[in-house]
Order: sequence, then C-alpha cells, then structure tokens
Amino acid sequence: MNKFTYYNPTKIEFGKEKENNIGEYLKQSNIKKVLLVYGGGSIKKNGLYEKIITSLNRNNIKFEELSGVVSNPVLSKVYEGIELAKNNEIKAILAVGGGSVVDSAKTIAAGVKYDGDVWDFFINKAQILKALPIFTVMTLSATASEMNGNAVIINDDTKQKYSISSVLINPTISIINPELMATVSKEYLAYSAVDVIAHCIEVYFTATIHPHFNSRLVESIIKTVIETTEILLKNPNDYDARAEFAWAATQGLNGLTPTGTKDGNFPNHMIEHSLSALFNVAHGAGLAVVIPAWMKWYKEKNISQFKRFAKEIFNNNDENVGIEKLENWFNKIGAPITLNDINISRKEIEALADNAYETAKVWGMDTIYSKEIILKILEKA
Repeated sequence: MNKFTYYNPTKIEFGKEKENNIGEYLKQSNIKKVLLVYGGGSIKKNGLYEKIITSLNRNNIKFEELSGVVSNPVLSKVYEGIELAKNNEIKAILAVGGGSVVDSAKTIAAGVKYDGDVWDFFINKAQILKALPIFTVMTLSATASEMNGNAVIINDDTKQKYSISSVLINPTISIINPELMATVSKEYLAYSAVDVIAHCIEVYFTATIHPHFNSRLVESIIKTVIETTEILLKNPNDYDARAEFAWAATQGLNGLTPTGTKDGNFPNHMIEHSLSALFNVAHGAGLAVVIPAWMKWYKEKNISQFKRFAKEIFNNNDENVGIEKLENWFNKIGAPITLNDINISRKEIEALADNAYETAKVWGMDTIYSKEIILKILEKA
C-alpha cells in the first residue's frame, strides 16, 4: 500500500425530508445570503423549489437565483453566476440539482474569490486559494460532486471540457434524499450508473499499486450499482434501492477508493470529455461508448486486474468475457455502446482525438496517451 493523506471535510445529511432543513444548516453556519443555483426548472414542477424557499425564508436567509444550468455545464453560465454573486454580497452558494449544477456552483464559489478569469484554474494558470462555502441538495446521484472537490466545465468558446480539483470547493454540507431522485428518467439512471462505474474502474485498472482492500471496495460499489440499477429500472420508487445507489455513487468518487494506490489516472474521462465538448453527448452516454473500447486496448497492460474484474463482477475467469459482459450490460440498461449509437461518424474521430490529446496535455497524461493512441482507442468504438 502506498502512503497517502485522506481528508474529506464534507458533512452528509442523508435521508427523507432532509431538504426541509437546508435553511437551518445555513443558519448554523452563519450564512445570511446565498446564490441559489439550479437547472432547467424541474425543481419547480416537483415542489422541491418551494420546499427550499420555505426553509430559507423560515430562517431569514436571503437569496438570489441563477437558473438554467445545462447537463454539460458551460463557462458562460459560470461567469453569469460569478457576476451575480459579486454584485449581491453573496456569502455562500446553494446548489440544488445534479452534478452539473454542483460543478457550476463550485466554480462560481472559486471564481468569486479570484480577481482573474476563473478559467485560469482549469488550464493550470492559477491555483484556487479561497472560495465561498458551498451547500448542496442533490436530485441525481452519479458524479459524487456532493462529497468531493472536483468540478468539470465546458468552455463554450473553445470547446474544451476541463476540470478543477481542490478541497476548498468541497461542499460544506450536502443533502442526499433518495426520494428526490425517484423521477430521474430511465435514460439518465443508466447514464448515472455508467458514470459511477467509470469513476471506480479508472484507478482500479490503471494504478501500479492497488491494495486488495481498495479493489474490494471498488468491486462492492460496482456490484451494488449493477444490482440497484436493475431494480430501479423496474421500480423507480424502490426507496432502499435508490438509497443504496445514491450512497454507492457518493463513495465512487469521494476520494476513498484510490487511497493507497499509485499512479492511477482517468483516461476514459479524458477521452469522453471530447465527446461532450464537441457533440454535447451526455457524459454517461459517452463513457458507455469509451469504456469498452479502452478496456479492449488496455487489458494487456494489467491482465491480472482484468481477470480479477471478470471473476469478481461477472463470475468468469476470462478477462475478455469480463469486458464483453460489461459492454452487454451497458447495452441492456439502454446506454449506447458505439460511436454510431451517438451519431458520431468515423470521419469525426480525428477531431475527437485532437481535442482529447489537448486534455491529456493539461492532465499530464500526454506521455501515455498520444493522439495516435487515442485514435486507436476510438477506432475500437
């Protein structure tokens, strides 16, 4: 096991009706005014918005609103939020939604406390040194953004989808009420499941040191996601399945699974970000296409772990069967598994590889993933 430091400052409030207490949590943190960030308006249709506003008003928390965050969140909306927060003496950001809303909120929180362009953080021109506090009420489980310091944003001018990471943008408190996720479509449940699995397998397969405990933790998360997804596709209102899915998703990228590992990286996310940036593909859909292709290309570099994956997840000792069964499961739950499935033709692979290679350089992965190698992986998709 490699040496490590693990620190996660986020407090989780998990369970039914916890969203009704958001005003109290803010008041306890001495927050008097927030920027409420949310998406396209579904929280108004399902009554969650009214619950949040009632709780804020009951605790004398003032607020401004930023709506319209999209599923592949864009920098222009972040700029809008930064301006709004700076002009209205905002003391914290309250995100109500899924990972895209939370990632936008995190970026706004960092941008408010920075005199330059917040995009500087994404291209390694500057470091996050301070940020406004962030509070979240989750309506979708996938990204674990509720319990990590990561955020991913698309620069809508340059078509770059890059990320930032800092413990300073970990949420202070995140509320996870599985009941709020019961209306998630089957399509986005499938994409969420793929995303959680992707978070788990990136380091699982690429790390040069991967302790057995960590492997078992990853395998437990993946098996939980597979089991609960199949239950929820049949019965979206199964609370226990929804709760287990939500908590497994949070564990997938809250920093625990890679502890004690060494040299792991995130190639599937690196490549998928180009699909989202250039073609506005849903993140989980893009990952479902990239993961099997990458696994077929990478398997010989860590054959023992691929055999382990096949055995522990699908009860088969053949690494190729493990890959095939995962790909088939993606297809079974309604996720795309080829570029053709997401309407991307072979002639567009070159542009994808160019874009992904630029991400590889920013992420320090370009010595492993040249443009030529990225092309080989995309060819398998």
